[in-house]
Formats: sequence, C-alpha cells, structure tokens
Amino acid sequence: MKLHSDRFALPFFRRSLIGAAALALCAGQAFAVAPFVVKDIRVEGIQRTEAGTVFSYLPVRVGETFDDAKSIAAIKALYATGFFKDVRLEQEDGVLVVLVEERPAIASVDFTGTKEFEKDVLVKALKEIGVGEAKIFDKASVDRAEQELKRQYLSHGLYGVKVTTTVTPIERNRVTVMFNVDEGEVARIKQINIVGNKAFKDKELRELLQLNTSGWFTWYSKADQYSKTKLTGDIEAIKSFYLNHGYLEANVESTQVSITPDKKDIYLTINITEGEKYTVSDIKLEGEMFGREDELKSLILLRPGATYSGDLLTNSNKRIADRMGTFGYAFANVNANPEIDREKRQVAFTFFIDPGKRAYVRHINISGNTTTRDEVIRREFRQFESSWYDSNKIKLSRDRVDRLGYFKDVTIDTPEAQGTSDQVDVNMTVTEKPTGNFLIGGAFSQAEKFTFTASIQQANFAGSGNTVGIELNTSRYSRTIAFSQTNPYFTDDGVSRSYELYLRTTRPPALNVGTYSVKQTGGRVSFGVPFSEVDTVFFGVGLERTQIVTDDNSPSRFKNYVTDITGNPSGIGTATTDALPFTAAWQRDSRDSAITPSIGRYQRANLELDVVGDSKYLRAVYEQQWYRPLTRMITLALKGEFDYGHGVAGKKYPIFKNFYGGGIGSVRGYLSSSLGIVDPRNGDALGGAARVIGNAELQMPFPGGGPDRSLRWFGFLDAGQVYQEGQRIRANELRFSTGVGISWISPVGPLKLSYAKPLNAKPGDRLERFQFQMGTGF
Repeated sequence: MKLHSDRFALPFFRRSLIGAAALALCAGQAFAVAPFVVKDIRVEGIQRTEAGTVFSYLPVRVGETFDDAKSIAAIKALYATGFFKDVRLEQEDGVLVVLVEERPAIASVDFTGTKEFEKDVLVKALKEIGVGEAKIFDKASVDRAEQELKRQYLSHGLYGVKVTTTVTPIERNRVTVMFNVDEGEVARIKQINIVGNKAFKDKELRELLQLNTSGWFTWYSKADQYSKTKLTGDIEAIKSFYLNHGYLEANVESTQVSITPDKKDIYLTINITEGEKYTVSDIKLEGEMFGREDELKSLILLRPGATYSGDLLTNSNKRIADRMGTFGYAFANVNANPEIDREKRQVAFTFFIDPGKRAYVRHINISGNTTTRDEVIRREFRQFESSWYDSNKIKLSRDRVDRLGYFKDVTIDTPEAQGTSDQVDVNMTVTEKPTGNFLIGGAFSQAEKFTFTASIQQANFAGSGNTVGIELNTSRYSRTIAFSQTNPYFTDDGVSRSYELYLRTTRPPALNVGTYSVKQTGGRVSFGVPFSEVDTVFFGVGLERTQIVTDDNSPSRFKNYVTDITGNPSGIGTATTDALPFTAAWQRDSRDSAITPSIGRYQRANLELDVVGDSKYLRAVYEQQWYRPLTRMITLALKGEFDYGHGVAGKKYPIFKNFYGGGIGSVRGYLSSSLGIVDPRNGDALGGAARVIGNAELQMPFPGGGPDRSLRWFGFLDAGQVYQEGQRIRANELRFSTGVGISWISPVGPLKLSYAKPLNAKPGDRLERFQFQMGTGF
C-alpha cells in the first residue's frame, strides 16, 4: 500500500477480481491494508440508493476495527446487491469512504413491431425476469429477455422472427430499453408424414391430431402452426388410439420436424411401431376387498376374450377406486398388472387393490365466492365435516352447487390433510358469474322486420341464494309488469317458497290481421318439497283475473269466447273471468350442471287445475331433457315436451291458456308462435290446446372458446306442432327443421343464435330462418 499525503486508498476490487483479491490477501501480497479504527463512514457517488442501504451491507460500524477480511466482505456484499457496477473503499483520517458507481435504472420498456402479442402482456412477462420499469439495468437480464421473446414467437410458429434491443441512456443515470421485433411470416405445416402404420390408414390417424396442414379453417384454429406442446398431445393421442384398439405395445418411436431454409414451411414426420394386437385372456383381483370381490369385479369393464382397451383399463381402475372411496377409503390405490403372452397375443390382468387407511373429512373450504354467501353453498353439501369420506357424496355436493346456476365453474379436490394420514380436506373453488340478467330477445323477418323484447331479473340476490325479479317486458305485442321472489330454503329442510304478482297485456303480432287484447292480473304462491336428492314436488295456488276485449276485426275464436262468457251474440265487447288455479308439479334433476350439462336428465311434470273459478280447466305440461357425452368433445342433448289442456265441467278450454309453437325453444326456422291452426278469416295463428315438441342437438365447444365452457356451437333437428282441443294428434302434421347455432352464457344472460332450414314447410307456414334470443335455456 502506498500513501499519498495523509490519504490512502484501500484496494479497488472489481466484481470479477474478488476471488483473486481474496487469494492475494491470504498470501500476504501487497493488497493487504493495515487495520484502523473507523471514526466515521461516508458514502459518495449515490444518486438513487439511500446511504442507509449502503450502511446496512457493511460489516463494520463506527468505533470498530476495519481490516482485510472486512474489506473483502464489504466489497462482496455491495456487489451482490446488484445496485452498483463499481465499488471502491478509501480511508481518510480514520474515515471509511465508500465510493460507488450505480448501475442505471430502467426508465421504460417498449416494443415495436409486435402484432402477435399484446404489449401489456409482454411488459408483465419481462418484468418477472428482471427487465421492467424501475428495475436495475442488467445486460444479462436484457439478453435473457430477448431470448425469451424469440422463444415465445417460435412457439407460435414465427420462425423468421428477429429481435434487436436498443438501450438508450437518459438523464439521472437511467436508460430506456426498446425491443425492435420483426415478426416475419408464420411458418406453416406443409406436410405430415406418418411412418410405420399398417393397421390404420394415414387419414384415420391424421384425424386424431391437433396439428394439421393448411385448410379452410386453419386461419382461425391455427392448427397449421407447429407447436411442441400440440405435438406432445398428438403423440399421446396416437398412443391412446392404438392402446384402445388392442395394440398394447404400440409406441411413437420418434418425430422429426424440419423447416425449409426460408423458414416458411414445416415438414413433420411421426414414426410409429405398432406391435401386435392383444385380447384379454383373464381377469383376477387381489388385495383387501372386505368381502366384496364379486361387486368390485363387476366394475371392471375389460372382459376375457375381448380386445384390450387402454381406456377401459383406466376406467376400470377408477371405478374400483371410486367405489372404495364410498366406504371412506380416500387413498385407495388400484393397479392392474399385465401378464403378456406374446405367442398367443393375449394379456391377463391382476388388479391389486390397496385401500389404505379409512379417512374422514377434517375441513370443508370454499373459495372464489366473492358475492355468494358461504351458507348458500354449504347447505348444498351432502359430505359433512368430521364424517367418513364418501366420494359419491362429494360428487353429489359438487353437482348440487353447480346446478344452482350461480357459477361459471365449480371444481373440487380432496388433498390429504397435512400432518395426518387418515384425514382429508375438501376444497371447493367456484368462479362466480353475473346473476343480474338483462334478457333480450329478437328476430328478423320480411313481414315484421325486427321484433324486440326485454326484461330484468336478479338471481342470487345479494349473494343470499334468493331470486328476486322485477320483470318489465315490452315488445310490439306483449307488455308485462311482474314482481317475483323465490327462496330455495324457506325452511332449513330445503322447502322452497315462490310468489309472483303480475300484470300482463297481450295483443296479436303485427303480422296478424285480427285485433284483440288479453289482460291478466293476478298472483300465485307455491312451495317445493324435496323428497330425494334429485326429486322435488311443488304445490301452489293462484288467483287470476282475465279480461278479453274484442272488436269487429277480432279472430272468430276470441269472439266466440266472448259470446260464451257474456252471452253477447256479436262476440264484440269485454269478457271478464276469475280463476283460482291449484298447481301440483314434480321435478327430477340429475344433470351435472344447470348451465352447461354434459350428462344426466331433467324431468318436469306440471298440472294446473281450476274447478272453482269461472274458466274451469286443466292444463298439463311434461318435459324431459337427456344429456349424454358421445366423445370427450361432443354431447348429445335430447328434449321432448308434451302439453295438454282441456275444459272441465262442460266448459271449453280457455283460449288465453293456449299453447303456441314455432321459434327458439320449440321448432326453429318457423316464426315464433306461428304453428298450428290459423283463423280462416284472416290467417292469424291461434295456438292450441295441445302441443308436441322434440329437439335433438349435437353440442361441441366453440373453437377458440378457451376456458369458457358455456361457449358452444351445435347442430340441431327440431320437430313439433300445435293441435286444437279434441283434434287427433297426427305425426304427419309435424313440422321439421334442421340447422346450426351458437349458444353462450354471456355476461348479460344466456344467448342463442340459430340458422334453420324448414324441412317440410306447407303453404301458409310463416318462416324465419335466422333467429336469436337472450335469456333462453335449451
């Protein structure tokens, strides 16, 4: 060490020389400094960093002795912060002077030329790897960020991407970082070659793949853009396909991906080894079965003599494990051990069952319900805390919560409780959806142009589970003012109570020639009593006053009704009737979801009977919906409805209780409420006392719909007709239509769009090919 006046400098260590300096000190070379007592500490060169921050990293305090070891430790600690690119220590009259040169801070990060990704997404992603506003600039981090950008573009098939980074110094020791991106053209799959397949044709295997060559819809699906993730999924799809067809030892040996020099075309080769096709020779069970061997064996889907299937094997394991779960064995482990006979091309399986310890539920935890109260969800649970674990009850609990209709998604998992070996926690996560719906309906036709209806309803009011509605419905031919309230848990046992007050005025559509008005004022109250997990019986009573006003242009049916009530032979005037209808209904709902069901059945039967009032009638409705998954992506949905009305005690069936058909919810492609007999004088649709409706849909997730499982498209076949009181129901009078559509549980309510082609329209039928409605169900 060399003295300069009364001031001397401690060794200057750059970050890369710390190790060498430490060795030199250990060897007693000239880097050593004589120890001294620190009288004071001064920091120079800082601009953004607080002096206290520097002091906190120093291994010495005022009054302590500063020596070689503390010198090395101080420099290492300050460099390790990443705040500084130069650190120097000096001593002046017992004062330790810390001289630093700060690294510049990043003032801003920006991008040019980015079209594939949103800038906000890129900014957030790069900040997570150390490149972001207010972060310390580090060249290595910027290089990593540049490589990460390129990697993201490559994953999207943009193999010609070029990324250059510009770092510009600005005032106050800051820099701006600009990533200049030239995305280039998307590389598309030109050809997919499958090698080694003998049992199945190339075309059949290509249909299994997410990746595809360019076609009509690949501009939207992007299936012609190579992705390693998609390729991995395609490899598993091919393996599963072969396993499900008996090829137990089939394998994808290798894949080759090559790109042309201009980085525009990709060639993909998949090499397959098929092996032999195997049949199942025998099935055995071993392990602890609690005397239920026959019951558990019946759950196995594989059968001796049948072709081996990987899906059937997996499902068999799951069915046995699930069955053990109903007895409380949450950790049951089922493994099928194959014994392969290659000469006979047969395989025998021994299912080893290890039930593990019987478990009970420690806690039930609910998350994601920002609006809905915990009690609204918990009262749907059939699995209870401190009870034995039961997988059936847990699944039933999930389905019941999903059927509430308040949530977009309901998931449940049962992790082992930490620190125990015989307890689990049940964790339910829900994603809430808006339950205040603004329901809109409309259609376009040449005759009426655009028709419009609207109403407002709030389900799950204030998170209470109650439904409160103030319905204000105004269209060109219908006006409604109604208040309704439903409490699904009027009693703790689950008895529901609903009531409604309403005023409805109906006039004929502008399409009709005749004029009349029907005004109904009334209310009703009903109670629902659950008799099982899926069955509910409803009882109710109502009071309703109906006023029908006719004139010279009114349809003859309405004039005849006025004549029957008032005795006026002209049928022109006002007829007023009072009704006291009693209602009884039964409902069974075993669907897995009320919003987007994929399996299960919904049935509803309703009887409305008035024998006390002026009208005296019965009105019966029966509806059934049935859902079944055909594949992982396709669900078959069937709906049937039969409605019947009849006058009692010698009275005619009230015309204002008629059923109508046509449009969304019945037979698409025909104008709403236009099916059935028409007035012979003016051709107006009159509805009828009986109605038959049938619908079939193939429902599939909409391409690009992402995690929103409610966004689906469908193909459909509809049939239906409306019949008069006493008219024989004939199948040859049914109207049929087919078409395609889109359904979505949008933020403002359920939406359905459909385009239909009537298959057997008759002269006089009113057609409407394109229809939409918000607020409809099936």
